[in-house]
Amino acid sequence: MNTQEKYAEYVNTAFVKAVEPIVMERAEGSTCFDESGKAFIDCFAGISVTNAGHGNAQVVEAAKAQMDKLVHCCSYVYHVKPVADLAEKLAAITPGALQKSFFGNGGAEAIEGAMRLAKRFTGKTESVALTQSFHGRSYATLSVTGNSGRKMGGGPYMPGVAFSPSPNCYRCPFQLKPESCDMACAQYLDEVIRTHTSADVAYFIAEPVMGEGGIIAPPDNYFKVVKEVLDRHGILFIADEVQSGFCRTGKMFAIQHYDVEPDIITMAKGIADGFPLSCFIARKEIADAFQVGDHLSTFGGNPVSCAASLANINFMEAENLAQASHDKGEFLKAELAKLTPSSTVIGDIRGRGLMVGVELVTDAKTKEPDAAKAAAVRAQLRDEGVLIGVGGGFGNVLRIQPPLTITEAELSTVVEKLQVALA
Repeated sequence: MNTQEKYAEYVNTAFVKAVEPIVMERAEGSTCFDESGKAFIDCFAGISVTNAGHGNAQVVEAAKAQMDKLVHCCSYVYHVKPVADLAEKLAAITPGALQKSFFGNGGAEAIEGAMRLAKRFTGKTESVALTQSFHGRSYATLSVTGNSGRKMGGGPYMPGVAFSPSPNCYRCPFQLKPESCDMACAQYLDEVIRTHTSADVAYFIAEPVMGEGGIIAPPDNYFKVVKEVLDRHGILFIADEVQSGFCRTGKMFAIQHYDVEPDIITMAKGIADGFPLSCFIARKEIADAFQVGDHLSTFGGNPVSCAASLANINFMEAENLAQASHDKGEFLKAELAKLTPSSTVIGDIRGRGLMVGVELVTDAKTKEPDAAKAAAVRAQLRDEGVLIGVGGGFGNVLRIQPPLTITEAELSTVVEKLQVALA
C-alpha cells in the first residue's frame, strides 16, 4: 500500500471532510514539496505554525544541538537550562508585567491550564467567552468555544460559561456600522456579565484576532472597552494568542495592537516553528496561586522544543519578522482588493499582518455565505500549487496565513492564481 492507502486503512481521519490528496515529502521556507517533487506555495503554514519558515536553519540547529545533550527528563521535576532561558525570554517579550510561564504541548493544554489558574487566583468559577470563537478541541476548551460546528456531538459542556457577541464588523450582531456603533459589542459584555452569570466570573477569554472564526480582527478600541468592563467586575482577561502570536499579525503578540495588558496569555503554534510546545504566562501573583498538586505536564517544557523556541524567537527579532509581517500583509490586502472575480462575490477582505481572510458570499447585499465556492477555490488553488485554509462559522472564508518569510513575489503569484480560481 502507498501512503494514502495506509492513511485510509490505519489513520483515523473521520473528523475531517477529506485529507488533502498530497503526500508531503519536504518543505523549505515558504514552499512544500510532495513525493513527486511538485512545489506548493504554502499559505497556511501548518495552521499558522511555521512562522519563521519551514526548516529554519537556526531553529533546526538549536534543536539538534539540544538532542545531543538531553531529550527528556520532565522539566517540572528537574531544572533544565533551555526551559529557564525560554521562560526568561517570554517574560521580556510579552506585554506588561507577565512573568511566569507554564509549558505544555499544545494550544488546548495551555488554555485549560490558564483557565484553571484563573479560577485558582480569583476563587471564582464562571467564565465569559465570545461567539464565533475557537479555543481547542478538549472538553474544557470546547466549552468556551462559541462555534456549534466544532461542538456538535460532545455535549453537555462545562457549566458556568456565558457568551458575549463577537466583534465581527462585517456581520455585526447588532446590525450597526463601525463608525457609529459606540463599541456596542464591547459594551454588551457588561450586560452578559450582569444577566447571564451568577456574578462569580473568574475570567474572560478571547482571541485578539479570531482565526477559526474567519480571521475576525476587532476594531482598534474594542479591547480597551472590554478591559474597562472587566476591571469594574474584577475579572481576569485571558488573551488566547495560540494562532495570532509570534509576529503573525505584525506584532509579537496581537494584543499589542490594542494597547491593553492581559492578565494571562496563552500561546502555542508559532512558538517553536513546528516543534510541539505551548505555554501560558501570567503575572507573578497570579502564577503563584497554584498550589502543590494543582498542575503538571509530563512532556511540557521539553528541552528540545524549548531550545527550538528560543532560537525561533531570536530569529524573529533579528529579522524583524513582526514588521515584515505587517508590511507584507498590507501589500497582500492591497493586491487582494484589486481582484475582479467574474463568478464570485468577495464580501470582505480583513485581517492583520499575514493573518488575512477573504469572505466569499453569493450576494453582496444579503451576505449569504458561499461555502461551496470557498471549498472549490481551495481545491483549485491546490491543483495550481498553492495551499490555503478555509474557515469561518459558515465555512466561507479563505484563510491566508503563510510563513512570515514569504516574499512579495510569491504573494503576487498567489493572488494571480486566486484571480483565476475565483473565475
